[in-house]
Amino acid sequence: MIDLKQLEKDFENISKKLSLKGIDENILKDIKNLFQQKKELLHKIEELKAKRNTLSKEIGKNIKTNPQKAEELKKEVSNIKEEISNLENKLKEIEDNLNKKALIIPNIPDDDVPIGKDENDNVEIKRVGEIPKFDFEIKSHDELGEKLDWLDSIRGVKLAKSRFTVMKKDAARLERALINFFLDHNREYGFEEVWVPVIVNKETMTGTGQLPKFEEDLFKIEKEGLYLIPTAEVPLTNLFRDEIIENLDTPIKLTSYTPCFRKEAGSYGKDTKGIIRQHQFDKVELVAITKPEDSDKVFEEMVECASSALEKLELPYRQVMLCTGDLGFSAAKTIDLEVWIPSQNKYREISSISNTRDFQARRAKIRYKDGKKNKLVHTLNGSSLAVGRTLVAIMENYQTKDGKIKIPKVLEKYL
Repeated sequence: MIDLKQLEKDFENISKKLSLKGIDENILKDIKNLFQQKKELLHKIEELKAKRNTLSKEIGKNIKTNPQKAEELKKEVSNIKEEISNLENKLKEIEDNLNKKALIIPNIPDDDVPIGKDENDNVEIKRVGEIPKFDFEIKSHDELGEKLDWLDSIRGVKLAKSRFTVMKKDAARLERALINFFLDHNREYGFEEVWVPVIVNKETMTGTGQLPKFEEDLFKIEKEGLYLIPTAEVPLTNLFRDEIIENLDTPIKLTSYTPCFRKEAGSYGKDTKGIIRQHQFDKVELVAITKPEDSDKVFEEMVECASSALEKLELPYRQVMLCTGDLGFSAAKTIDLEVWIPSQNKYREISSISNTRDFQARRAKIRYKDGKKNKLVHTLNGSSLAVGRTLVAIMENYQTKDGKIKIPKVLEKYL
């Protein structure tokens, strides 16, 4: 959640930055009107309180010399108190309304984020690895999966519905190998492994920004008021919700494997074949909790950690800085890692590493001790990596002429 005090103080400048993320201008107009109403009410309340105090002094002066006037003044003070109470109730309604609207306002992009409308305006940072050349007609991962009997979407639909897939044989083993490899790799970079629930409550979803804005993308257990997580970022970050961390001299760095669940609302017609866009998928996540002065350094470490995993797998990829229009709701800055998919002849996102600054911390009330003061932490998150998409990349980049799949050397010990 953005700082409403900061927004009110510097409304025009911050509004311009928020407009770069495509915020509905009507929301900003409503907030501006609420700020004005709040300002007018506060001014009126202060005037009435000053008048009440003046009259109260007059009562003291007249209570013995002019009792009748003192009684009249008491009635006037009583009316003023009632008016103040009514205005304070209205002020609370306005402040509650502001807080509700703040929950649907995106984070403010960092000043160094490139300005743009969509993914076409993202800025490539670098490319790593050679794009493979094949002397035969390549197959897509879904074709390979069907031929090798690795991927079974028909039975996935039978068990659930479309965009659920059964992995079989070496695909299942490779999925498990990748999970173990990513967790071990992340531990080498100082991330502590954590096992977390994949079903969480409303407060947890609100803390990291999934609610209320993205409820249509979530799978909900209606009678329980619980949700299936879209990413381990949600439970990992909320481990510290409503807490004050006593010692944050060393950043808290966590990693976790979880299945993830997304309805993919609004994405129908995209990537309907194969396992690139599924309702259920595996992911290994990175999350960090830091002091504000440490978050940029940790952000770089997280990008390096996820990038290094792709390099160990010898998969060609590129790093991309997201522009303002493609930046996620909670993110102030994001670098995407995109892996090469031969059948599509392009790079596809396999990881997003984001610094949310104090945006999630303000929503989730995560603070740390800084001397005698309690300050908001910075939170960061990133995929390391999306397991299913890594499997896709391995199948396509490591395919052979006879329709088989080579295994990256770094995974051999897991298989």
